[in-house]
Amino acid sequence: MLVGCPKEIKNHEYRVGLTPGAVREYVAHGHKVLIETGAGGGIGADDNAYIAAGAEIVGSAKDIFSRADMVVKVKEPQPSEWVQLREGQILYTYLHLAPDPEQTKGLLESGVTAVAYETVTDERGGLPLLAPMSEVAGRLAIQAGATALQKAHGGRGVLLGGVPGVLPGKVTVIGGGVVGLHSARMAAGLGAEVTIIDRSLPRLRQLDDIFAGRVRTLYSTIDSLEQAVFAADLVIGAVLIPGAAAPKLVTREMLSGMKKGAVIVDVAIDQGGCFETSHATTHSHPTYEVDGVVHYCVANMPGAVPVTSTEALNNATLMHGLALADRGLRALAEDRHLRNGLNVHRGRITNRPVADALGYEMHAPEMVLNVA
Repeated sequence: MLVGCPKEIKNHEYRVGLTPGAVREYVAHGHKVLIETGAGGGIGADDNAYIAAGAEIVGSAKDIFSRADMVVKVKEPQPSEWVQLREGQILYTYLHLAPDPEQTKGLLESGVTAVAYETVTDERGGLPLLAPMSEVAGRLAIQAGATALQKAHGGRGVLLGGVPGVLPGKVTVIGGGVVGLHSARMAAGLGAEVTIIDRSLPRLRQLDDIFAGRVRTLYSTIDSLEQAVFAADLVIGAVLIPGAAAPKLVTREMLSGMKKGAVIVDVAIDQGGCFETSHATTHSHPTYEVDGVVHYCVANMPGAVPVTSTEALNNATLMHGLALADRGLRALAEDRHLRNGLNVHRGRITNRPVADALGYEMHAPEMVLNVA
């Protein structure tokens, strides 16, 4: 198969879909790989590194989209990219379609087969291709929140770890999944007072064991959520419903009860955000203020640390990418976990949460693949 990897064009996105090491794996499987010139610049991998790995360097993304049988990316295709996709081509990347009707329409009209990293599953019911970026985003959320809390950045002027004789900052993490776990770990490591809120008692018990009392756990109700958010200097939104739009758990009205200069970091913004007042921001302009509360809602947080993020992402995506390159649509038909990643196929929505969120008819992926 001819596999192509264009340079990412989203604002301040420095990751790349394929590392030189991943290219070597595709070549070893007998595939030809096209890399857009400069695609690996953000991770310090120049064109020569890709050539040494066996790739062909091409001059533009147009060459990738026009020639490749499978396009491997990091972020969702932008408007200038989705119009270049075509029927019979496989797109393998993060999509986050539920809150993005325009991209969804573009993919449907292109006829492409779009496999979303964020909905591929594993035997344990986890999301193995989303997990590494959730780990990165969870840890970055505390760094970003701590910076936004500084007075010069509009925050309260609170040091999360405090100092001897001064109480530490209070961090509330909404959601005890991968993002929440790693946010809490970073915040606790800084010495902050941390509370994790979740609706799963088994998960709360697990988190209590993991942190051995260093982090407080709280069952999520309207009352407990309000109390924890009102008390916090920093609130991390870490709620995920696989493939679906994030629920709006913190309302505009609740902001009036928060401390002035408190900070919200909405890690769920890729799925629409879990705060009513959230809207996507960029690394160029990461924050804005609503009712005295600073909002950080960067939609590609891991792009700020592309070396770490790209390596972690390629570790997770390589196996399934090779399966797609080796067997094409048959890989989707034969592997139910990879098939769960199929969101769009030849003008049809094949993911239930996306169909429900955007009002499309759902087509069962096993019925539309038609693999002989």
